[in-house]
Amino acid sequence: MGKIEVGEIFTNDQGEEIEVLAVVNMEGTEYVAVGFVEDLQEEIEEDIDIFFLKVNQDGDFTAIESDEEFDRVSSAFDEIMQED
Repeated sequence: MGKIEVGEIFTNDQGEEIEVLAVVNMEGTEYVAVGFVEDLQEEIEEDIDIFFLKVNQDGDFTAIESDEEFDRVSSAFDEIMQED
């Protein structure tokens, strides 16, 4: 799988469409911030659930296991989101 681009839409195991909102690379690992397309279309900004996922070597999304890692990723995305 190639590079993941912001705006790409994937379908998860439950058949829900997920859009990539941001991508960040930390220490050689790629992380994505994603939201459900359904939520994004409603454009109720403050109600959108944003999820952070890690991209493994195979290009698959995996959960972020440790709280410490989650906090680092979360702060990195906060900085990105504030730049807009």
